[in-house]
Amino acid sequence: MEKAQSENGVNSLYGSGIVVGVDGSDQSQCALVWAAHEAARRGTRLSVVTAYTVPVFAASSMDAGYATIDDAVIREGAEAVLKQAIERVQGLPVDIDPRVEAGDAAGVLLELSEEAELIVVGSRGRGGFVGRLLGSVSSAVPAHAKCPTVVIPLCAARRLNEAGVEPPKGKGEPGPTADQVEQVVVVGVDGSEQARMASLAAAEQAVSRRMPLRVVCSLPPFTGSLAWVPAPLDREALHADIRISLTAGKEWLQSHFPSLDISVELLDGPPVEVLIESSRTSELLVVGTRGRGGFAGMLLGSTSQGVLHHAKGPVLVVPDGNDPRLIDRENFGPMVAPTS
Repeated sequence: MEKAQSENGVNSLYGSGIVVGVDGSDQSQCALVWAAHEAARRGTRLSVVTAYTVPVFAASSMDAGYATIDDAVIREGAEAVLKQAIERVQGLPVDIDPRVEAGDAAGVLLELSEEAELIVVGSRGRGGFVGRLLGSVSSAVPAHAKCPTVVIPLCAARRLNEAGVEPPKGKGEPGPTADQVEQVVVVGVDGSEQARMASLAAAEQAVSRRMPLRVVCSLPPFTGSLAWVPAPLDREALHADIRISLTAGKEWLQSHFPSLDISVELLDGPPVEVLIESSRTSELLVVGTRGRGGFAGMLLGSTSQGVLHHAKGPVLVVPDGNDPRLIDRENFGPMVAPTS
C-alpha cells in the first residue's frame, strides 16, 4: 500500500475519513464526540454508522411478510438512534456522512476499515437494536481492522461533559477530568515489529497534536510465564540490555521525526497495569495489535486486550503493516531477536 499524505501533513498508510460506530449507549456517545473532534482536528470526513440485524426467529419465519415488517421496524429504530447522534455533533465544523447499515456491527465496521483512516468505537455498549454488544465489537474490530482503531471508555471524563453524559456512579474509579490530562502521547513497546509500527503511528499522532511522545516499556515480574528465561538471571544486566535497545529505537524514531520531543521509560510491573496507569492521564495511549515476545516475553497483543477493557482514556490500536520506515531500524543499534 502506498503512503499517502494527509491534510495535516502526517504520512498515512491508510485510507481517508474517520468512521465511528454508534448504538445509542453512553459509551458510543463518548466515542462519537471524540471522533467528531478528531475529524475536525484532522479536517477530514466523519462517517457516523449504526448497524442492525434481523433477529433469527424473524428472518427464518415461514411468514415472509413478518420478516419484512420486522426489518422495517428495526431499521426505523436504527435511523432514530443515528438521527440523535447526528444532532449531538452538528455544531462542530466537520462534514458528517450518516449511514445505516444492515449486518453484524463488527462485520460492517471491519469492511469500512478497508477504506478508512481510523475507526472509533466505545469500549462497551448496550447492544439493543444492533443485535450485538458494542463491547464485543470493541474487542473484535481492533484485532482485525485494516486501519487503526480508537477505543473510547465511558470513564474518559474529559469528554463526558461534551457528550452530555453523566459520569458513572458506583462503577469503579472514575477517569481523569480534562484538567488532569497531560498533553502527551504514550506508546507501549515490547521490542516486536508490531510495536515499532505502533511507535511510528504514535509519533505521527504526537506531531499532529504538537505534543511530546513517551515510549514506555515494562518488565514484568518473574513468574511461571517466564520459565524459559535462563537462571540465574541478572535483572540489572537485563535492564541494561533493554535500555540499549530502547535508546537505539529512540534514535531510529527521532531520525524520522527530527523535531519531535521523544522520551523513553523502562518500568517494572505487569504490562497491562503499567499501560492502564499511563492511559489515566495521557492524551492518547497507543498499542499494537499483537507482539512476538520481545522484551522478557511480553506479548503486547495479549496486553492490548487487557488495556482495552480497563483503560481510563482513549486507546489507539495499530494493525500490522509494511511501513517502509521499518527497514532502516537495524541501522541504529541492537534489536530484540524473535523468541520463537
